[in-house]
Amino acid sequence: MGSIRKELRTRARPEDVWAAIRDIGALHTRLVPGFVTDTKLEPGARIVTFANGLTIREPIVALDEDARRLVWTAVGGRTAHYNASVQAFPLPEGGTSVVWIADFLPDEIEDFLRQAMTAGMKAMQGALDKLAT
Repeated sequence: MGSIRKELRTRARPEDVWAAIRDIGALHTRLVPGFVTDTKLEPGARIVTFANGLTIREPIVALDEDARRLVWTAVGGRTAHYNASVQAFPLPEGGTSVVWIADFLPDEIEDFLRQAMTAGMKAMQGALDKLAT
């Protein structure tokens, strides 16, 4: 099973970062605008449309307020298995570290997912940095 870990740091407060992450129906407006173009909620899941036109159903596995951690899986697309988490950690010097981890099958999709996650983190960095101003 492949695994990818991405991290960013922002001056935005952990509470503000977590508010954007936990708003699971607003990926396209609050967390990764441009990378995701639409998000629709259904019971227990969200339907995500990406900038490349791909639409995926993402069942929500866990929303942990204390750990500021969101876990989801994905149905559809190019993976046989996909499970991911994003978590916000306060930094000692102020600001927030955001860690996105994805585990997936097949291993051969790693380059595609790494590029997608890099683009997603770039969009997330921009959105979260705006919260710090």
